[in-house]
Amino acid sequence: MAPSRRRFLHDSLAAVGGLALPITAQAHAARPEPAYLRLARQGRLRDVEKDLWATLDACRLCPRACGADRRGGKSGVCRSTARLKVASYGPHFGEERPLVGRGGSGTIFFSNCNLLCCFCQNWEINHRGDGRYISEVELADMMLDLQERRCHNINLVTPTHVVPHIVTALRTAVGRGLRLPLVYNTGGYDSLDVVRALDGVVDIYLPDFKYQDGTLAARYSSGAADYPEVAAAVIKEMHRQVGTLKVDERGVAVRGLMIRHLVLPQNIAGTDRFVNWVARDLSRDTYVNIMRQYRPEHRARDYPALSRPVTSEEWGQALAWARAAGLTNLHT
Repeated sequence: MAPSRRRFLHDSLAAVGGLALPITAQAHAARPEPAYLRLARQGRLRDVEKDLWATLDACRLCPRACGADRRGGKSGVCRSTARLKVASYGPHFGEERPLVGRGGSGTIFFSNCNLLCCFCQNWEINHRGDGRYISEVELADMMLDLQERRCHNINLVTPTHVVPHIVTALRTAVGRGLRLPLVYNTGGYDSLDVVRALDGVVDIYLPDFKYQDGTLAARYSSGAADYPEVAAAVIKEMHRQVGTLKVDERGVAVRGLMIRHLVLPQNIAGTDRFVNWVARDLSRDTYVNIMRQYRPEHRARDYPALSRPVTSEEWGQALAWARAAGLTNLHT
């Protein structure tokens, strides 16, 4: 059985000190050049970096647009200032198969989060903020270390509130030989302007689409009542940029959109509406991971509807909805 994200975090927390899970080196097959290399050659990656850092003066990196002067030392809703904090990094074998391949997905878990779901399964780092502060140069070092360990990609987990830091580190790492696809692994509550700015920077988008009902999103994700509209617009833009998932001859992802959807009790996530939205507004061959692993974590037991796992009947109904919608590229 693939290790869980929580187990991965437990085993690799020391990775921020330079340790990570050992793996057997695998030779890289030929693959397309990551998109960000063209921007770097054109000098445009520096322009993207500059524009993104400017948003921290009155922060509008995410839809909350809280206006915190993060470069002045103030913290936003995400509880982050302009200092970069990382919980762990290392090869991860519990992600989707096209990301993992044989060498693993090179995950970097950023501390804090802008969505703050009451049922968060990584609440120690997303809510409590576990991790340590590092520089953008150290982040570049992590990226290059993951490449040296023969990971297939750089998987940026919960990146929304630290996008400027990522682009700064990326530009440094490119100059030192980084050549892996960049995965933007997000909860789906992103600024449309920021995602547009990342056109040509990100190779693989991996967003969640958590809710179809704004009232439920507000209740369970710290007041994010506009989540359904925001996530739909952002994911459409991601699809426009990178299209459907493309893999190399090994089945390893090189570019494209992959969507995660966590099935929740009592259809709180609106799975029936979600799968029909994908079929109607994107394409039926969009890679969709319908996830069953919900369990009550953090403060979920304070909410009766979320206080139990998903039943077999609820899971079976979710799959039936996805198939009825005509989705043809399901990961379950």
